[in-house]
Amino acid sequence: MQIDRYIPVTKAKTELLDMIRNFDDKEDTIAITKNGVPKAIIMSMDQYEAMCETMEIMADKNMMKQMWTSAKEIQEKEPLIDLEDML
Repeated sequence: MQIDRYIPVTKAKTELLDMIRNFDDKEDTIAITKNGVPKAIIMSMDQYEAMCETMEIMADKNMMKQMWTSAKEIQEKEPLIDLEDML
């Protein structure tokens, strides 16, 4: 994940409402700094939920094994199973 902007905490306090409004328009990740050091991140709820979902999938060993197997099969041009054939 990349950080789009760095904002000092004093400026973030005055611009918080505007930052939140802008999350509707674009996907931003904003780092809040204190004395020039990043201390917190502000991101849209959609970004946060997507990140949590990704971490949940990556923590699932069986899911990751299936994904790696599928990626390998695609690279090796093995025939794929049609979802309708599984039903």
